[in-house]
Amino acid sequence: MKPADFIACIAPVAVRLRLEGSPIFPSLRIAQAAHETGWKIHPWNNLVGLKVGGGKPNPYWDGSSVRTGTWEVINGQRVDTAANWRAYKSIEDCFRDQDLLFAGSRYARVRAAKSPKEQAVMLHICGYATDPLYATKLVNLMTLHELDQYDKEVLVVQELLKRMEAAEKRIAELEKRQERIPAPAWFVEEFGSADLDGRIHDPRFSADSWRALAVALRAQKA
Repeated sequence: MKPADFIACIAPVAVRLRLEGSPIFPSLRIAQAAHETGWKIHPWNNLVGLKVGGGKPNPYWDGSSVRTGTWEVINGQRVDTAANWRAYKSIEDCFRDQDLLFAGSRYARVRAAKSPKEQAVMLHICGYATDPLYATKLVNLMTLHELDQYDKEVLVVQELLKRMEAAEKRIAELEKRQERIPAPAWFVEEFGSADLDGRIHDPRFSADSWRALAVALRAQKA
């Protein structure tokens, strides 16, 4: 799969999960997926190198696995080996399962990272991978493919959502202020009735309108 096609497939999921609260920057998520798979989406949808380990099935992983060859760095030396990898029904399930892993105390520094580059370094420091060049490889991928554009996309959407929320609150306030209500007690007490002795057919106005009407009636009496 070409990098552009791989990114087009992964980026929307990475962005959406970040907007939903994932601690992982989209740029890092895409770079890690590319590095772990060699730009391939395998049928078992494990894009992040999550092993079976001692984990138990959860809402995103049903316990399925696939065994393939891999390598680790042990005592500074590359050692070829094999591992059992978690198998997922979808790419999203894979990323959500990884987020469950990152929710643990071991990865607190990953969650606290303020930038994608810092997050890449923290992944290695927290022991996610044994390759001493792991963080460097991820950062290089992020830079080469300009993956920070997806982090910026998240910021733009978040700002738009904030503005929409503020606008909705403002509209709700205005609608509440303009709600048609019966005459307030103070109006009836001052002017004798809500309908002004039959002059008002449907005596229900907004709170602002009742105040304006009172001002007009007082002026008429003056």
